[in-house]
Amino acid sequence: MSQYYDASLLEDWGCAKCGAALKPAKVDIAYMGSQFTIELPKCETCGLVLIPESLATGKMAEVEKILEDK
Repeated sequence: MSQYYDASLLEDWGCAKCGAALKPAKVDIAYMGSQFTIELPKCETCGLVLIPESLATGKMAEVEKILEDK
């Protein structure tokens, strides 16, 4: 499984919703009708998932273009 974020940054980040720590976790993502399981920072308390900007504007944009071209 590829890692889409710098795990060392998690030490400085907390959940925007409840303030708890973010830990790497496997999460299921549904995007444009496709399902993916990837590792992303997830709140241990409330379950909120952080999707890093680099993933949203980079890899997900690439996938969107590929799916649109089909």
